[in-house]
Amino acid sequence: MRTAKFRIGQVVRHRIYPFRGVIFDVDPTFSNTEEWWNAIPEDVRPQRDQPFYHLLAENEETEYVAYVSEQNLEPDMTGEPVRHPQVEEIFEEQTDGSYLPRSVEIH
Repeated sequence: MRTAKFRIGQVVRHRIYPFRGVIFDVDPTFSNTEEWWNAIPEDVRPQRDQPFYHLLAENEETEYVAYVSEQNLEPDMTGEPVRHPQVEEIFEEQTDGSYLPRSVEIH
């Protein structure tokens, strides 16, 4: 098992597809459904034994949640805020364009 290259609150972009987002969770290895896995064309299917990231993602048209392998991500250096509507629920934006998780009350 490898150590995650990216951290929760970091803004990243996909290396191939035109979307970006803020990381809100990390799986140490692939942890999604077989159906999801098999929907990826074999020639671009990533290895399972690497971190996978849950993103509050956006492209030019919409916002959504994405699940992306580490090999397909790179840091987003634009400094632009992520416009996903759930960002403010989960994070506080920092002056450098990154995000810190909000404090959560446990009852």
